[in-house]
Amino acid sequence: MSAPRHHFGFILLVSGVAALGGFLFGYDSGCINGTVSALQKAFNSSSLGSGFNVASMLLGCAAGAFLAGGLADRFGRRTTLVAAGILFAVSAWGSGIANGSAEFVIYRLIGGFAVGAASIISPAYISEIAPAAYRGRLASLQQMAIVLGLFFAFLVNYLIAQAAGGASETFWWGFPAWRWMFWAELAPVGLFLLGLLFIPESPRYLVAAGQAPAAERVLQRLADPEHAAAEVRRIEATLEADRRPSLRDIFDRATGRIRPIVWTGLALAAFQQLVGINVVFYYGEVLWRAAGFSESDALRINVIGGIINVASTLVAIALVDKWGRKPLLLTGSIGMAVFLGILAVVFGTAAVGADGNLSLSHSAGWVALVSANLYIVAFGMSWGPVMWVLLGEMFPNQVRGAALAVAGFSQWTANFLVTMTFPLFLQWIGLGGAYGLYAGFALLSFFFVRAAIRETKGRTLEQMEL
Repeated sequence: MSAPRHHFGFILLVSGVAALGGFLFGYDSGCINGTVSALQKAFNSSSLGSGFNVASMLLGCAAGAFLAGGLADRFGRRTTLVAAGILFAVSAWGSGIANGSAEFVIYRLIGGFAVGAASIISPAYISEIAPAAYRGRLASLQQMAIVLGLFFAFLVNYLIAQAAGGASETFWWGFPAWRWMFWAELAPVGLFLLGLLFIPESPRYLVAAGQAPAAERVLQRLADPEHAAAEVRRIEATLEADRRPSLRDIFDRATGRIRPIVWTGLALAAFQQLVGINVVFYYGEVLWRAAGFSESDALRINVIGGIINVASTLVAIALVDKWGRKPLLLTGSIGMAVFLGILAVVFGTAAVGADGNLSLSHSAGWVALVSANLYIVAFGMSWGPVMWVLLGEMFPNQVRGAALAVAGFSQWTANFLVTMTFPLFLQWIGLGGAYGLYAGFALLSFFFVRAAIRETKGRTLEQMEL
């Protein structure tokens, strides 16, 4: 039998709709950037309270990621994404109408649950419908969507703040500008929900759910019809008969211990956050103001960083199926360690002004700005997209849902810890100490990848082994 010819246009369309979940993931994560100071003023929050206002969403993310695999195995990938889209809408509206920290945190937790679910289900869905030859590039659409979401959140925040005269100033219809920064997310949420009406369910979910004929019909839309039945049989061969996937699958039945591949996924997911990338994305405005830049300049720097992140992700998409996943991760780890180390030195040796903020010389300011953006490049072309690609494809069919659940929980828990502790690090060890810590984790990530990560380029999901 000849190799199947894939309907790439349809596959790309379906992958693009699923990746909109990543766009909302990025937008919902990034829209807090630029509102932090305004929220602290509006809610009269302490530094610790302000940190929790930002980080609270990540607790919801951890819960959403942990539960998403089981929900997707029970109800389907597409149905779970629809539910996540509805929660995105509730969170965007509610975050904008909140009048106090407690109310705000509740809506951010709801949004976090949606982000966590989308962060796991979108790349898994794309990996399950994409041919092996370009699965890496298609799965990287998830990260491209995330960084585009971040960029548009930064851009919208900047434009709203410029039009209003500041995030705390009055904007349309008498509401403060920061409220509109959250409400703007409702537009892409509507587009996501509309797009989900036109994509099929994952064929691998349908096979696992005992709906082989429906899976065959989906596969006929993805590739040549004569190959669909054979593909269904290959999927069935990797699933244990008469048993639905469950969270227990992460344990080896013979030893009762967590499978080594699951531990690898847990560590991979955690390292992506322990290098401190979301400090830049969540606290960019605070970070650059602490370094002596004005609010307007800090928001403008966020937009520049967003553009660079998008460009570097395009590099990753071009290389992930050529170089492979492991070489990109190793290259990114080295780059991040170097540029984070430079930032640690620059901020650690900077003078402190009378207002308590760092006072960088003109040359030191430029070194910090260039190094921060090169750090974004190193992350964007490697750990940003490749971690999600690997999580979507490294686990065998039978354990994928459960393994994704715990790996997602690990990723968002690490994200929460890094985000929650950063305001405290600013007070205790300063920007220099914080960046030194993240540089250390970047260096450790290099040795982890070299020792533990196996290349998955060009292999089908049915070829993944425990």
